Amino acid sequence: MSIKPQLSRFDLTMIVISLVIGMGIFRTPSVVAQTAGSTWIFFSVWIFGGLVTLCGALTFAEIGARYPTAGGFYKVFSYCYHPAFAFMVNWVLVISNAASVAAVALVGAEYINPILMPANLQNDLGIKITTISSVLVLYVINYLGIKMSARTQNLLTIFKVGVILLLCTAIFKHDVPVNAAVATSYKGSIVAAFGMSLVAVFFTYGGYQQTVNFGGDIVNAKTNTPKAIFWGIGAVIFLYLAINFAYFKILGLGGLQQTPALAAKMAEVIFGPTGYKITSILMFVSVLAFVNVNILSNPRIYYAMAEDGILPGIFKRVNPKTQVQEFGMSFFVLAILIILFFLESFAKLLDYVMFFDTIGLSTAALAIFILRKKTKELNGTGIYTIKWFPVVPLIFIISYWFVTLSIFVNNPFAALICSGVFALGLLIYYASTYNKKKALPE
Repeated sequence: MSIKPQLSRFDLTMIVISLVIGMGIFRTPSVVAQTAGSTWIFFSVWIFGGLVTLCGALTFAEIGARYPTAGGFYKVFSYCYHPAFAFMVNWVLVISNAASVAAVALVGAEYINPILMPANLQNDLGIKITTISSVLVLYVINYLGIKMSARTQNLLTIFKVGVILLLCTAIFKHDVPVNAAVATSYKGSIVAAFGMSLVAVFFTYGGYQQTVNFGGDIVNAKTNTPKAIFWGIGAVIFLYLAINFAYFKILGLGGLQQTPALAAKMAEVIFGPTGYKITSILMFVSVLAFVNVNILSNPRIYYAMAEDGILPGIFKRVNPKTQVQEFGMSFFVLAILIILFFLESFAKLLDYVMFFDTIGLSTAALAIFILRKKTKELNGTGIYTIKWFPVVPLIFIISYWFVTLSIFVNNPFAALICSGVFALGLLIYYASTYNKKKALPE
């Protein structure tokens, strides 16, 4: 018996917005301003990034419609490519998730440190202490089986949209920038500046790839899917451009480059010092909620891999009293802490996260060409299909490869480390399958 589609166009629109808008928009514009080095590049990459994101969301929506199965990218890669490649990419995406959590935790620490820490710890060391302490506290809470209360997805989305619109009202408070700092120009070429700026922009626009999970749940998918994605991504592009214009109007490009805690600074302009403190606390709490959800959810990926015999059985162990995957959760938190120990800078961490993501997501998008051949029987059955094929997926794939190349050229060490992690995943897969075959009776 098949599941009857229940998601309306509005539901999917809200899902798309909620998947994309996270904590990045309250931090990454500062990084983009540093790498762009000019106003026109700064705004151009946000517009271009939004259009590429739209292409990616439409591509993954068709992948989800043609192959609606539990297991997300793991099953899609296995079906379209090879189980070894599927494991390698998903292994890397799991590590990337840990790096993303570490990056967001750093954002929270940057917001709360001016309020929490003494003057002598208003530096990278203080941020690292706050970040690691926060992760460890949440780890202990989850280990004991205590769960934080969760908000509904739509309510959280409306809250974040409301915060962005509220911060945009700062433009009515000042006619000239409050921070007259001189902007630092990017020393490389325009192409290099554009490519490296897209690293942070694509990080901020990330999340749309989860539309792959809703392919079979949309009412009248052929019509509603593209319209919901168009309006959802369109709303995100509008909100991102609006808040970036407000940042620029209030702080100037130089002020943007020197202000990591952007939301708190904007709130200070609107409400004064009290607004700065309140916003900093709210941002920190939002970060804690994000980190907590990931500590709870990511070990389930290990569980699924362990069920397939790819990872050791210890990843499936669940405490009968607390219902906690103690080993899997400990492994995930340890990965976060190792990343934080070696990379305390949010900007540096982005290179590692996006090198993983650009390769993983571009190869996932390539699967649409294979799926179209393998699922020809679905053509004309009412499922959603990309209208301008193959232009739409190719724009997405080529743009992401451009960012991968930009990271490789500008930060070859990060590219080398990430490539090593890919290779390690492949080694783990073949070691696991070899041991599995060896254990079978002859």
